[in-house]
Amino acid sequence: MPWSTRELAELAGTTVNTVRHYHRVGLLDEPERRFNGYKQYEVHHLLKLLRIRRLADLGVPIAQMADLSSGDGSAAAVLDDLDGELERRIERLQAARASIAAIVEHRAPADAPAGFEAVASKLSERDNSMIHIYTQLFDEDALTDVQRMSAAEKTDIDAALDALSADAGEEVRQELARRLAGILAQNYIDYPWLTDPTSHLSKNKFVTGQTFVDAMAELYNPARLDVLVRANTLAVEIARERGEHPKPDEQ
Repeated sequence: MPWSTRELAELAGTTVNTVRHYHRVGLLDEPERRFNGYKQYEVHHLLKLLRIRRLADLGVPIAQMADLSSGDGSAAAVLDDLDGELERRIERLQAARASIAAIVEHRAPADAPAGFEAVASKLSERDNSMIHIYTQLFDEDALTDVQRMSAAEKTDIDAALDALSADAGEEVRQELARRLAGILAQNYIDYPWLTDPTSHLSKNKFVTGQTFVDAMAELYNPARLDVLVRANTLAVEIARERGEHPKPDEQ
């Protein structure tokens, strides 16, 4: 007994639109039509459709289904490649689940930078934005150090820097830079690569430098940038006085 398109789709556990799509891409032959113009599918159409659906369930791309059905011996190679892609997809999904669990546990923003879920809610929007950029510019070792620095207890210096207005006066800027320099100096001592991060870049040096400069210019007002520059200069001097001159990471 011949089947209509709807009946064939129901038998194969799919939809009419899917059957029509397989016709359009040449995977499933068009059947003959009855005198009334309706298509009439037979057992060989159903078997072909079931085989196509089996390949689809395995995740085989439509473009490769015809090759796998031809029996030319290429199935093993195609399936090996597919298995590798599925493994990578599973790893991505497992990482996504772990991130979701961390976001929920720490009540972090849903778009918190990967790996920073535990501290994201404690950081300013500006700091979170910079960390998003860091994740594209630095390698995993550097990001692990950034995580440690981000997890440090926040002080009133962070709040003061966040509150600094663009027209802040000279005395206010210098005092804030002096206070911030102590924290930066300790970071330079604990993480020497900060003074020359070349060995930890995931992009080339020019792209990283330009991206960092552009991001800082957009996210920080002129007064904050001025304070950061001053604090950096003072931090190097403090580190030298402690006998820990900042130097490139030798790892």
